[in-house]
Amino acid sequence: QVRLVESGGGLVQPGGSLRLSCAASGFTFSNYFMSWFRQAPGKEREWVATISTIPVSTFYGDSVKGRFTISRDNAKNTLYLQMNSLQPEDTAVYYCKSRRDGVDDWGKGTLVTVSP
Repeated sequence: QVRLVESGGGLVQPGGSLRLSCAASGFTFSNYFMSWFRQAPGKEREWVATISTIPVSTFYGDSVKGRFTISRDNAKNTLYLQMNSLQPEDTAVYYCKSRRDGVDDWGKGTLVTVSP
């Protein structure tokens, strides 16, 4: 059974940083692309970033490019999202997603609030 558990969210001031983690289990983590999405209040879910399998390539949405970094530790079955220069518009619930053979699995999300 696939399980994705996000952590690391919280309240941060504008300009601050957070690192999110997503602990994966129930599948061979290293074999699959992984992604981060976010959903702000009253808005649709938005793609944030994707990381491939080895050799690693990364892809970012325009709104986070240059500020966020996606990474993975296959030995720990963990996905990360380093978020720098956070702004109020980054406030959202952040979700990790795996894509295996055309099937998407989602975590329950972690809330990030950027506010003075």
